[in-house]
Amino acid sequence: MGKDKLRKFAEIATFKNVKQLDEGKAFKGKWAQDFFQNKQPIVLELACGKGEYTVNLAKLFPTTNFIGIDYKGNRIWRGAKTALEEGIANVGFLRIQIETILEYFEAGEISEIWITFPDPQPQDSREKKRLTNPVFLERYKQILVEQGIMHLKTDNDGFYAYTLEQIDAQQLAKLKETTDLYHSELVNEVLSIKTYYERKYLAEDKNINYVQWKFSNK
Repeated sequence: MGKDKLRKFAEIATFKNVKQLDEGKAFKGKWAQDFFQNKQPIVLELACGKGEYTVNLAKLFPTTNFIGIDYKGNRIWRGAKTALEEGIANVGFLRIQIETILEYFEAGEISEIWITFPDPQPQDSREKKRLTNPVFLERYKQILVEQGIMHLKTDNDGFYAYTLEQIDAQQLAKLKETTDLYHSELVNEVLSIKTYYERKYLAEDKNINYVQWKFSNK
């Protein structure tokens, strides 16, 4: 690991808005009360990377709590540091493997989940790693409130098509969808938030896919 990564790992260990691995388990069922010290609803960003979506959503919605989740601490460092520097109190970061998410959140503790430009895991052998695989979807369903909303933004057409297949296979309620977000009527202030990777993809003239759904039957 390079010196810069080591420095960032050392720094996030001191950040009050970051919890790592087992220390996050103490907040299960109590994130609003004990971590944010309020009663506001909680929204997750999975595979948050540098946390651009987490931080910018928190700025737009100060009466909602936001938690960015990723395993790479050197990436989380950027979003967490920005939130601390700008005094954004409704932002937190959790460094864990997303596979273990049920160990950190109680049933019905989360109001919305965003998945923004995750690794599409295109190889057939890695389907179980895709964040919209049925096993992952079942985990999200457990921690979401009833009628809780899911969002996916991705540049990867194959991963987007795979996600739509899973939504249809489980007969979930698809609320919004587009294969070209920035040329659609769906684009708004929230969906216009751009991550590092999204800006890179747009510069390459890639289309951005978006779908919103919930875990109730059609």
